[in-house]
Amino acid sequence: MTNKHQGIKRLALLACIASALAGGAGSAAADELKIGVEIPLTGSLARVGSGMQEGINVAADVFNKTNGKHKIKLVTIDDESAPAKAIAAVEKLAGEGVLAITGGYGSNNIAPAADAAGKAGLVYMTSGGVDDNLVNSGRKNFFRINNVAGYQKAMVGLLDDMNARSVSIVYSTKEATAALAKDLEKAWGAKGLKVTSHAFDPAISDFKPIVNKIKLQDKPEVIAMIGYENDYVGILRAARVLKPAVKAMVGVWSLATPKMAQDFPDLVPNVYGTALLPYPAQFTTADGKLFEETYRRLYKKDPDYLGQFGYVQSMLLFEAIARAADKGTLKKNGVAEEMRKTDRDTLIGRVQFGANGDNLNFTHHMGQHQGDKVAIVWPKAAATNKMNYPAVPW
Repeated sequence: MTNKHQGIKRLALLACIASALAGGAGSAAADELKIGVEIPLTGSLARVGSGMQEGINVAADVFNKTNGKHKIKLVTIDDESAPAKAIAAVEKLAGEGVLAITGGYGSNNIAPAADAAGKAGLVYMTSGGVDDNLVNSGRKNFFRINNVAGYQKAMVGLLDDMNARSVSIVYSTKEATAALAKDLEKAWGAKGLKVTSHAFDPAISDFKPIVNKIKLQDKPEVIAMIGYENDYVGILRAARVLKPAVKAMVGVWSLATPKMAQDFPDLVPNVYGTALLPYPAQFTTADGKLFEETYRRLYKKDPDYLGQFGYVQSMLLFEAIARAADKGTLKKNGVAEEMRKTDRDTLIGRVQFGANGDNLNFTHHMGQHQGDKVAIVWPKAAATNKMNYPAVPW
């Protein structure tokens, strides 16, 4: 064979290799599932948003190591804890070709973001919004794994175990917090508790007038705080100064976390909040152990319930997207259809979605800051320690 013929043969071989590589690259690209993450990483909700993001990242890592066929690629945009920025983030993610959105925190941010996702034909998945309007307003592509009923049941159950006779509710006028406060007012009133309620504007920074009124006029056994992290900090600081004669300080989401204990060690001792996990976390299932192992590897710390929620919501979404991809229905509303078929045990219990996208089986637990730990104290069947009662931070 002449050198000329050898050169032609070599070029032909290289062309074949290049073609094969190009084909392989095309397959890999087709197999890559791009998911949008719209989440508060700055602003007033940055702490909870960062916790959820950790769980989302753990879910992607676990999925990519265990699925074997599909790969998740996350595209993350900070919504800066603001509704307008949340809308812009979703619209930008839709423009970049994501298949669905996971994330969101705060019902007032989630509602417009979910509407933007719906207009783009994208599923929106969250654990950060419990306002019932989110699932009762006809959103066809909205899904969440937790709801206000699960929080209400936990709060009512805890005060039942305390045998509390009176409670003052301090609540933000935001939609989700106001709705939960009204539901709790009704539920506690029906049980014979003396209930007083105090609404506050989300922009408030000085809670001393409200706490002083509770101290001098209401004189309750329990103060129930229905708000977000900055609200808890303000209320607890005011209470620490004024020292109302209460037996317990109880809150809901974003309170019974190790991050709060780390950042505000003088404010949270003996304070209660919703928490599915004790801290340090304890996992017994194979899925739980894989979650914990991956979380520790990525973040060099124990997981908390925010990470757990982010993990569960995202893993369910990733699995639904993979099933739709296998069926060739990604572009035919297949993700929403697969989400509605979801029925499996998760780290937060069994998850099934109703026609409105709500988790049919959600029930929360109550945790209490005890020393450097968060103990689960309600329900008794899931308790990791007895509650300290009466006990307050001051």
